[in-house]
Amino acid sequence: MENDKKKSGLAVLVGRSNVGKSTLLNALIGTKVAITTPKPQTTRHALQGVIHDPRGQVVIVDTPGIFTQVPDNLTAKLNEIVRQSLKGIDVVVYVVDPTRHVGDEEKIVHGLVSAAPCPKILVINKSDTRGPYADEYRAWSDEFDTVLEISATKGHNLKALHEKLIELMPVGEELYPAELLTNQNRKFRIAELIREKVFLRLHDEVPYSTTVEVDEVAERENGVLYVQARILTNAKRYRGMIIGQGGRVIKSIGQAVRKEMETVTDRKVFVDLTVEVEEKWQERFE
Repeated sequence: MENDKKKSGLAVLVGRSNVGKSTLLNALIGTKVAITTPKPQTTRHALQGVIHDPRGQVVIVDTPGIFTQVPDNLTAKLNEIVRQSLKGIDVVVYVVDPTRHVGDEEKIVHGLVSAAPCPKILVINKSDTRGPYADEYRAWSDEFDTVLEISATKGHNLKALHEKLIELMPVGEELYPAELLTNQNRKFRIAELIREKVFLRLHDEVPYSTTVEVDEVAERENGVLYVQARILTNAKRYRGMIIGQGGRVIKSIGQAVRKEMETVTDRKVFVDLTVEVEEKWQERFE
């Protein structure tokens, strides 16, 4: 019978910047697969995390936020990633923040979601904050198959979202083997971790001028995992800020990366970071 068949499909997380999509992805998967910072434009790729359930599998795609201003190729690419991610998926999970008024960016995202020809879940995140604008989003309830008020950080109502995702998935073969929780390879995960620490350590415009390229991840004879990576920035003045006086800033970034990697891998890690200037790295962003 069809009810006994496994389900499998794609669900995409959509929402404007900083509504908690990456935090929600990590909470649903049960481990960190996406970096999170308080800064907008942290997510730059359509990352995937996998929910494994006895009844089936849900591949969740995290997307960048939508931006009304498009000052460079990077921002334009981020907006295009969101639009492309809405194609060929089975469920849209529209994440909104009730502490923020519906504005121009929200209206753009709402329009994209409304046009998607598939089941839709409206997720009102940050329910623990008692956001004053929640009713603005509840007014859209009739447009969605389900409306859930959750807290990704506190774990409130995540089980209900998990259940609804399984329910809405079509019958199908699993897309990922049981041991995989994400589509990211090791170099990509390390590059993202370094970028997260850059965002958390630096202020204002500096993080947005940067990207990270991991050149080497090697097992050393003494059991140490060696990581060599470059932080690329688009201006010489930012290079000095990232390095810091006496190398203090770059050292603190490396220490934060090493500490997290050692906690996750339960082994010694050596992180070798350098900072280079590449003025037009945003133009080759993929």
